[in-house]
Amino acid sequence: MGIFVGALAQVLDSSKTEAQVFTIETHTALPQETPIRLQEYGVGIFKSLATKSALKKVLKKKQITVDGSLASTATWITGGERIVLTRPEAETQQKKLVFPVQVLYEDDYLAVIHKPAGILVSGNRFKTIANALLQNLEYSPLKDKCKPQPVHRLDFATTGALLVGKTRSSIRLLNKRFENKEVTKTYYAVTIGNMPANGAINQPIDDKPATSLFQICETVASPRFDQLNLVELKPLTGRRHQLRKHLSGMGNPILGDRDYTPEALLLKGKGMYLHAYSLKFQHPFTNQDLLIKDELPEGFTKLFKDH
Repeated sequence: MGIFVGALAQVLDSSKTEAQVFTIETHTALPQETPIRLQEYGVGIFKSLATKSALKKVLKKKQITVDGSLASTATWITGGERIVLTRPEAETQQKKLVFPVQVLYEDDYLAVIHKPAGILVSGNRFKTIANALLQNLEYSPLKDKCKPQPVHRLDFATTGALLVGKTRSSIRLLNKRFENKEVTKTYYAVTIGNMPANGAINQPIDDKPATSLFQICETVASPRFDQLNLVELKPLTGRRHQLRKHLSGMGNPILGDRDYTPEALLLKGKGMYLHAYSLKFQHPFTNQDLLIKDELPEGFTKLFKDH
């Protein structure tokens, strides 16, 4: 991406004496094996257009040209086109989120960060992990670099390892890894009550097949909950709230889970004890086998200390 930082165009309005100031960004399209619509290709090529909805808005406002012609959602890209974004400066002065996150692994293509509890991965809110990534990660030097984007989700209250793509091709290939079940995810949870030492939960979620493997690592007696268990979990499918629903369905809800725990057993004010511990996958470009771990939070280990 070639960005003229601070490049300004001044256009005089005939009814005003003041000049309106614009910010201009340019990008030369990379070669494509098959033509692709601009509304798909253009996501992330400009810093201010990180989502498809943001791109569609500027296309509707006629703020993008391709090789000098106004672009639309019907514009196709084959490679080599000069794409220019011209926006009023007031629209580009966005408030920046100041939210430091711990980086567990990073290279030019991807990163793995620690997601804390109490923040969304992405969405319409200002405070999201997606909006905090630019300030926490190194800018990729590669030609197809884009705004870093998470390639999977963790729930609002869940902590742990989150995989992020830093280039367009990396994001695409990492998404494919997830679709093909080539990413092994390991979680730890603290569950309530007596449960089998290990096993598989095969319970459909939203009428779709879902499988989770579990194994108890430690147990401790609890006056209120009878027994608490530190459980290793491996979801073999990726349904929404899968681990939470599966454990609750077998009568062993996750400690602090506000959505799937009976009121009498709900632990209030301490958060949910579900942690994404590790991600194991093959790097999409170096082919290196990566195993990135995010160690258990202190709150987990305290429960089982000296037991």
